[in-house]
Amino acid sequence: MATDPADPRPSDRLGRPGTGVLITGGASGIGRQTALALAEVGRPVAVWDVDAAGAEETADACRRLHGVTTHWEVVDVADTSAVEAAVPATAGALGTLGGFVHAAGVSGPAGVDTIDDAVWDATLNVNLRAAVMISRLLIDPFRRAGPGSAAVFISSIEGLFGNSILTAYCASKGGVIGVMRSIAQWYAGQGVRVNAVCPGAVETPMLAPAFDIPGYRQQLEERTPLQRIADPGEIARPVRFLLSDEASFITGATLTVDGGMTAVTAV
Repeated sequence: MATDPADPRPSDRLGRPGTGVLITGGASGIGRQTALALAEVGRPVAVWDVDAAGAEETADACRRLHGVTTHWEVVDVADTSAVEAAVPATAGALGTLGGFVHAAGVSGPAGVDTIDDAVWDATLNVNLRAAVMISRLLIDPFRRAGPGSAAVFISSIEGLFGNSILTAYCASKGGVIGVMRSIAQWYAGQGVRVNAVCPGAVETPMLAPAFDIPGYRQQLEERTPLQRIADPGEIARPVRFLLSDEASFITGATLTVDGGMTAVTAV
């Protein structure tokens, strides 16, 4: 079949060359693989994390493997003043900032009988509050980047269902979906899209301690129709899609990427 030479290649549509993306929690796991997936299609990336070595490693890998402009910075996303200082530096380093992925997260394992103020505040501040505060600070950079800018918040299937030992985590990830819908509605007038991704069980440092519990990995695999745990890259590629022009009419949506777990059972 003949191809219209004016029609961009799929790889071109997946990226917005020259438009950088900020990724929080980019030192490892889903954040790291998202940075690499975006760099693969030519997007400059900025990596924020409290792990300096991991953030630098991710940025170096993106630059070395894919030749894109990169920037990394140690940023505690729960610290509003640190975020306020880092956004202009990041935008300046990348030139144009037209994408945002909030992948930074903490699990806050505690049920209602043991949770304390510190665990609650830390979990909500990193997972939920930071998504809103950073989105607020990106309004001007996104306007300068022009229509087509987009953000993706990493929620969780535990933002859709309860988990008795993850009270704060469930609250934060459910809240992410709520604020995503609100911000998506507000941002739409600026030509900016905002969506959320809800991963299931993924091979990440956050979930690694749970995999040390005898039988837990097998239990998750048996409850997942695809019968396995996801690789972080399998979450990163849907995120890349939602940031791309291929998803130009998708905003305010929640994409579940869980191997079918929530299609057949609760978490």
